[in-house]
Amino acid sequence: MEQLLKELTSRLRSQYGQRLVSVVLYGSAADGSGEKEFSDLNILCVLDHVDAKALAASEPVFRWWRENKQPAPLLMSVEEVRASTDCFPIEFQDMRDRRRVLEGRDIVSELIIDFSFHRAQVEHELRTNVLKLRQQATPLLSKPADLLRLCAAALSTFCVLGRHALLLSGVRVNPRKREIIESLRGKLGRDFSAFETLLAVREGKPTGQDRDALALFDAYVSEIQSIAVFVDKLEMGDSL
Repeated sequence: MEQLLKELTSRLRSQYGQRLVSVVLYGSAADGSGEKEFSDLNILCVLDHVDAKALAASEPVFRWWRENKQPAPLLMSVEEVRASTDCFPIEFQDMRDRRRVLEGRDIVSELIIDFSFHRAQVEHELRTNVLKLRQQATPLLSKPADLLRLCAAALSTFCVLGRHALLLSGVRVNPRKREIIESLRGKLGRDFSAFETLLAVREGKPTGQDRDALALFDAYVSEIQSIAVFVDKLEMGDSL
């Protein structure tokens, strides 16, 4: 991982020179809490200005990065980052909590995050990602192993959203998945056993759930929906 990050930084520096303001690794890889098979290297790349020339320069670097099975970096200008905290409070709060500056200045530390629309974004992302999960699961319902892997891959997203549901209610919790699941169980008063099982899958532990993948999927969706209902009932004044 370290060699890959060094190579990415070197390529970005070579392409952009003084236009490169900041390169930030964020998410579970930044604090070492990710599961190797499932966790991506998430990168924020900030330039002084993003135009067609900058996009053209990014193409060979981002193509190489995708060939290494990593998601394309977020490419933004300094002004876009500063102006977007009200639209993306989830993303910027997570960057604030877990990040590592690979190049340039720590632009995330300079941000004042606007949480005016935090509750709405959390609910929107929960409901949108449930719909996406169902769409992706439909062709896999007769393939238990593939269905289980799909659900496990999505767990990171739903743990992030679960953590933000807790933040909205005034509960601050460590970004690590196990702590989030325990806090959700305590706050919502229900058994998040599907989340627990899928975390075990991500950690490479035997679960024997291939035989009951459909039941696990139903339980997983139900647990996610309970978080969405919880957020829906929160008043806007309860947000950060």
